[in-house]
Amino acid sequence: MRKNSIKNTRINGEVQKELSAVIRSEIKDPRIHPMTSVMAVEVAPDLKTCKAYISVLGSKEAKENTIRGLKSAEGYIRRQLAKNLNLRNTPEIRFILDESIEYGVHMSKMIDDVTSRDETLREESDGEKQ
Repeated sequence: MRKNSIKNTRINGEVQKELSAVIRSEIKDPRIHPMTSVMAVEVAPDLKTCKAYISVLGSKEAKENTIRGLKSAEGYIRRQLAKNLNLRNTPEIRFILDESIEYGVHMSKMIDDVTSRDETLREESDGEKQ
């Protein structure tokens, strides 16, 4: 099975859906922040490993605690995936903190700041010309 095949894409979607359901409703670890999302899942073509990209809305400490909590609950999460999904192998999960949303918001804010500063300078120069 190739990495970007239809079957692999479908498996990625199913694992992502089940993983988010397990994290949201079944894990009771207090370290895991309530605003935790599974952004993407990449299951290897041989179904042995899986990278789960996790986004946490909160402080840096909350993000680190959430990743630690998920790593400690990996066995339980994997068992729940095996029970809910009918796969030949249940992949070993690696949780990776995904900060792309925060990065995008930060870059958008910087662009807005530069744009507003540019408009202010343009208005000031137009006022001086008159």
